[in-house]
Amino acid sequence: MKIVTTICRILVGVLFIISGLIKLNDPVGFSFKLEEYFGADVLNLEFLIPYALALAVIIVIFEVLLGVMLLTGYKKRFTLWSLLLMIGFFTFLTFYSAYFNKVTDCGCFGDALKLTPWQSFTKDVVLLLLILVLFFNKHHIKRLFSKMVTTIIVFASLALCALLAYSVLNHLPVIDFRAYKTGTNIREGMTIPEGAPRSEYEIVFVYKVNGVEKEFTDKELDKIPADAEFIDRKDKLIKQGYIPPIHDFSIEREGEDYTDAMLNEPKLIMFTSYNLNKASDEGLAKLEAFAKKAQRKGYKVIGVTASGTDVIQQKKQQHNLTFDYYFCDATTLKTIERANPSIVILENGTIVLKAHWNDIEDIKL
Repeated sequence: MKIVTTICRILVGVLFIISGLIKLNDPVGFSFKLEEYFGADVLNLEFLIPYALALAVIIVIFEVLLGVMLLTGYKKRFTLWSLLLMIGFFTFLTFYSAYFNKVTDCGCFGDALKLTPWQSFTKDVVLLLLILVLFFNKHHIKRLFSKMVTTIIVFASLALCALLAYSVLNHLPVIDFRAYKTGTNIREGMTIPEGAPRSEYEIVFVYKVNGVEKEFTDKELDKIPADAEFIDRKDKLIKQGYIPPIHDFSIEREGEDYTDAMLNEPKLIMFTSYNLNKASDEGLAKLEAFAKKAQRKGYKVIGVTASGTDVIQQKKQQHNLTFDYYFCDATTLKTIERANPSIVILENGTIVLKAHWNDIEDIKL
């Protein structure tokens, strides 16, 4: 059992560190995932949504520290109880998401590795078993170094995690795992390769039979009673086909689609703000001067947001913004860039630069 415990210790510790660091690289992205879980149709904890980012930072730093503490043998009783409680909670959460199909991606490994809800649940069950082995064999877990050295390692890890969190929150993730990373051609990212498997759907009709709603597929139409009342028709996915990395990008204004026109622009700057009400006023105040500078150098400059026209007009007047805002889906904008606002530069549809508003003065056009 000493050998088994050591193997479990290494596996759990390394996995917690890797998982935590991946999310710490992009805590804003993890906070978006927490907001999904806190939503009314999932856990109904909407009062926690304003604190999602702070909770995300705390959780991912604690996750990394638990891995370090386990590997070094620091305060093993506290560490093992914390591991057990954390994995117990996340096992419940992933099962709930999978069974009720509430959140399609748990965000366990950020955008670096996408897991289906059932894959996430399976991963957590395996981790739970490994942690239980550690919990019941804690006497085999010894410190690797002296008490002072171990304490220094843990607190140094805490300081480095806090420094990394501060950096990525005020600039950009160190590594961009998203579909819109620099160098990506958006048009190519939306292309479905020839011969790629297509999604298959089944037409389902909903009828009320003797006061009870029942579903009938298009192959069961002969089973529908003559006195049944038609309620609804829906398309049910039975086999998922190929989904291109970029499948939800569009730019619209006043009901007109400008996607192709913008992707054909040789020099385009987009100021992205998924929600202008939540955008940094300090950041918005920097955009107009940069826009004028870019326009003098031949760039087309636009804003893209999911906010309504009233909010757009209010922010334009507040910060004297003269460039036009176009509509883009909020989830898409969150995926493109985490800062609000942020600067994205494209050349013929290829992303050549992305920047946090804090770094706008350092952009060379």
